[in-house]
Amino acid sequence: MKKILVANRGEIAVRVMKTAKKMGIRTVAVFSEVDRNAPHVRFADEAVCIGEAPSNKSYLLGDKIIEVALKLNVDGIHPGYGFLSENADFAEAVEKNGLTFIGPKSKAIRVMGSKLAAKEAVKAYDIPMVPGIDEAITDVSKAKEIANEIGYPVLIKASAGGGGKGMRVVDKEEDLESQMERAISEATSAFGDGSVFVEKYVTSPRHVEIQVMADTHGNVLHFFERECSIQRRHQKVVEEAPSSILTPELREAMGVAATKVAKACDYVGAGTVEFLMDADLNFYFLEMNTRLQVEHPVTELISGVDLVELQIKVARGEELSLKQEDLKINGHAMELRVYAEDPLNDFLPSVGTLEVYELPEGEGIRVDNGFEEGMDIPIYYDPMLSKLTTYGRTREEAIELMLDAIKDYKIKGVQTTLPFGTFVMEHEAFRSGNFDTHFVKDYYSPEILKQKNTEEAKIAAMVALQQYLEDQKIIKLPTN
Repeated sequence: MKKILVANRGEIAVRVMKTAKKMGIRTVAVFSEVDRNAPHVRFADEAVCIGEAPSNKSYLLGDKIIEVALKLNVDGIHPGYGFLSENADFAEAVEKNGLTFIGPKSKAIRVMGSKLAAKEAVKAYDIPMVPGIDEAITDVSKAKEIANEIGYPVLIKASAGGGGKGMRVVDKEEDLESQMERAISEATSAFGDGSVFVEKYVTSPRHVEIQVMADTHGNVLHFFERECSIQRRHQKVVEEAPSSILTPELREAMGVAATKVAKACDYVGAGTVEFLMDADLNFYFLEMNTRLQVEHPVTELISGVDLVELQIKVARGEELSLKQEDLKINGHAMELRVYAEDPLNDFLPSVGTLEVYELPEGEGIRVDNGFEEGMDIPIYYDPMLSKLTTYGRTREEAIELMLDAIKDYKIKGVQTTLPFGTFVMEHEAFRSGNFDTHFVKDYYSPEILKQKNTEEAKIAAMVALQQYLEDQKIIKLPTN
């Protein structure tokens, strides 16, 4: 593999290209008109504009991307995450055109892309599942029957979806019909498929996922867990590795379960098996993400591996040189997704120009970045600017380093999730490890952050005044 095309943009495109360059592989960037001057375009050896700003006129044009790859004699296509990364038709088309898709086979993407098909596939492997129904339904009376059987609260979840769309928690029977109708309507408009399934709602859940890597020679490894319970709108904001609550025995059990999930769909490449964990540390299979995850840096830091390098090697047909016993957890890593969002206004996207954009640096600090000073934040894509990751010998060290790194990250022109990151890192529930996916709902409010900002501004003003008075004393000293 001498040349790869990265079918993505922003920080993940740059991150993939860095590893490719390290491996002596030439890179091709594709870009929309609004991304013409983006860092990933300049970083690549070659770059081609593939369309207008909206993603359905550029980054989602699979045929156009393949056409560019064939024209430039590309060997493989890396999809990054988002866009076409979990599109089975695209993966299949890449293969049919004689190119290598740096990811799983289209069959695995299809199976794991449907929550119900995924559950069916792993059924034979004795993997714990949340109690519920194994078929998609749209019948309210059937849903009531299931809910009464497994007990309230229940979760109605879109079969085809993700990102919290088509998802409803129902606490009592009289609310089931209206909530189910809403879930079906939302799922239909978001995914073109209104089918949902009903399962027991796990109270106080933790979201713990396992990174896996499988080659074409039958080897499947797991690279331990990531704790991803700090979320807003069912989407992650803070991730860490390892989890503060897993025992070695539980870690091993979850790792084995994750490798079984990969084997259940003949998986190849990097994937993540997501589990829900209840307050009693019982874990249940949730879904498998058939791509590289946004939060992969925390796994790379604690395991000492380059997951993109392994992806490329596996795609070339190489056997994984590592064995499970070779992998050990070293230290602790913490990641904050730096979104152009306003945490004081329900995390709504914040559009503007990056008037000041300075990244933190230093030992134990990693920034996966896709922007630079002076750039506008496009309204067409996910508003993530970068991922700020810190690494320390202990969890406490990683947290303190994150707090320092956030202070050194200078942004003006847009609002970001950096202040929210500070709030999380300083909160007792997070520091103690005693938190779940309801952290934002239970502890966070814009008013708390506003109050904190006001207090910090007062302290800064008092310090400045004190310094001014000290300076005046020095100036007034006699000079005889």
